[in-house]
Amino acid sequence: MYSVGCFLILFIITISEPKSLLKTSDKCRALLGDDLINEISSYQNIKEDIFKYVLEGEFKSKTYDELEKFVDKFGSRMSGSQVLEDSIDYMIKLTQDEDLNDIVTEELEVPHWVREQEKITMLEPRSKNIAVLGLGRSISTPPEGVTSDVVVFSSFEEFDNAPIEDVEGKIVLFNAIYTTYGATASYRTQGAARAAEKGAVASLVRSITPFSINSPHTGSQYYSENVTKIPTAAITLEDADLINRFYNRGEKVVLNIKMQSSFETKTSRNTLIDLKGTKNPEKLVIVSGHIDSWDVGQGAMDDGGGLFVSWAAPIILKRLNLRPKRTVRAIFWTAEELGLIGASAYAEKHKNESHNINFIMESDEGTFAPRGLSVAGTQEARCIIAEILKLFESINASTLVETDSPGSDITVIVKEGVPGASLHNANENYFWFHHTEGDTMNVENPEELDLCTAFWTAVAYIIADISVDIPR
Repeated sequence: MYSVGCFLILFIITISEPKSLLKTSDKCRALLGDDLINEISSYQNIKEDIFKYVLEGEFKSKTYDELEKFVDKFGSRMSGSQVLEDSIDYMIKLTQDEDLNDIVTEELEVPHWVREQEKITMLEPRSKNIAVLGLGRSISTPPEGVTSDVVVFSSFEEFDNAPIEDVEGKIVLFNAIYTTYGATASYRTQGAARAAEKGAVASLVRSITPFSINSPHTGSQYYSENVTKIPTAAITLEDADLINRFYNRGEKVVLNIKMQSSFETKTSRNTLIDLKGTKNPEKLVIVSGHIDSWDVGQGAMDDGGGLFVSWAAPIILKRLNLRPKRTVRAIFWTAEELGLIGASAYAEKHKNESHNINFIMESDEGTFAPRGLSVAGTQEARCIIAEILKLFESINASTLVETDSPGSDITVIVKEGVPGASLHNANENYFWFHHTEGDTMNVENPEELDLCTAFWTAVAYIIADISVDIPR
């Protein structure tokens, strides 16, 4: 499982800004031909039927209402916890209540890291409590904590140029300013391992966010083999900058860090829900989101919204008696937050069947107003998706973003050559609340969630029903 962590580090580093936006071109027309282009445009009426049902009909606000009940009932759903398993059972029952019974769960072993006591106290140059959230899988400190001077670095380059004697025995703070999540998250994922290589006794990271109201952001980190494990945590932007100001003035900063946690392995489940195709049921169009969350906040945005738009897709199609040629499969990934564990287990279990995945989709960066899809695949695959997205120009959701690494969980499948996409949405404020106590129902909007639900369902249906497979 730790190899997954190594992969996730590489994934996080590479998901920066999109390469480009694919626009309608003569090249796409030549690749697809007029027959396919006309066929795709013929789905306009079905797309409108789905939107009318979700935005004005019986399904109006249902995604939000069901998400609200789910989030209020279970709250946070940490990997390996009983509450996560109870929430999986709840989603199975909710699906069965819709008379959709082609449901399979697949067991796997997952990490169960439990945050216990956490406290950081500034001892010098003045007394102050520092808001803190330990990073996933962090080891504990001794009961009396770790007390030492702080050294501050704004980048790995600055850290790498520092002599070992400046770091050894110290607490390292990586105070890297947020640029993009992909670029800045490496300080969280790799900071402890890098600091430990030079003999640091603990590491801290400026929370990976562009905005804060004294709110620390947690997340996973990964220890390296043959390097001493040290306690590691995130602090707020405000406290990171305060420490940085003291440090730049040449004032000695001394912290005491007390962190206690436990770690074990538990059994969890991926959940698979199929709406069987009428002509090629062995071929899959997958919609997905992860059901676990961090132990802070309520997991409404990350990834309750993505979970429920993916749950809704086969439900809506069944209600409307829209049976595509290929199977639409909804997957609720488990244990995403601690390293894409569920998706990796699925990829391994189904590796001999991956050729049957026609297209895979994931929503895991918010369900705000949809803007289109971030797509990985061949030029022809992207041209097909771009043509489908033209049907959504009326809601400003026709943008195709080219990327090699869409989503989080699905990257372990896409990297094997399977074409796929993540929801591209107006999530400019997503990382304000990501992995914090602020991830609650207050950040969700019923109208935007309906738009995402209708968009997600219609795109999945069209891909699953058109006459051609999405090419590898």
